[in-house]
Amino acid sequence: MPFSRYFYYQKGTPGDVEWKRKIKERQTPARDIGKYNAYDREAGWNDEVLVGARESEPEEQVEALLRDAEVEVMKEVDEDGQEVEVKKELAVKPMPRVTEADRVGNTRSLDRLLQRTLYLVVKRGDGRWWFPSDGLVRKESLHTAAERILVQAGGLNMNTWIVGNIPLGHFVRNYMKPMVEKDKSQEIRGVKYFFMKGRIMAGQANLKDNKQGLTDFQWLAKDELQKTLIPKDWNAVRNILAER
Repeated sequence: MPFSRYFYYQKGTPGDVEWKRKIKERQTPARDIGKYNAYDREAGWNDEVLVGARESEPEEQVEALLRDAEVEVMKEVDEDGQEVEVKKELAVKPMPRVTEADRVGNTRSLDRLLQRTLYLVVKRGDGRWWFPSDGLVRKESLHTAAERILVQAGGLNMNTWIVGNIPLGHFVRNYMKPMVEKDKSQEIRGVKYFFMKGRIMAGQANLKDNKQGLTDFQWLAKDELQKTLIPKDWNAVRNILAER
């Protein structure tokens, strides 16, 4: 047996009064799938919502929920004290999840794939797409280096936050042939990449004044990175990045 409404609303409370008003308007406890009457096929759907019925469409269910969320804020009465108009406060309609940037495929926009994590990748002078990166300067920490690199690569127009001091992951790439520094003080046999987690709060990347010779940028989801990075780079980072 279903619970009585008094299980949810104490009798005589504002919540109980509002529930009775709503049930009188929609003639069913359901807020999103229309009227239901198990004994009258003409009054609404019976047992199941039929395929193709208006009530089965997500857009119709959203509209029904918004109508149900309307709240009475004022009642106007005439000189005899009779109600003549009820003013309602409309619920805010949620914005669509598919944006103009999604429709036109603008990978430079952050206003796309709203349900996914987007990663900033930049195009280097040699045509290779990679994450903003650079070497450490003297004894700077990974956290400080990440902040500096983002500014050098993407400009000052990004309000970013580097999360924590510990990298998400790292990988080592050994050179086929050691590189010798200009002063011949030491040989460099490879490079170690550390990945720091960062969030962009506002703004956008701007490569106009970057000092790294970068020519383009994109905000890409993980599956898009697989198509953009060269295979050996993708294999190195695929297990570091979040799926969503």
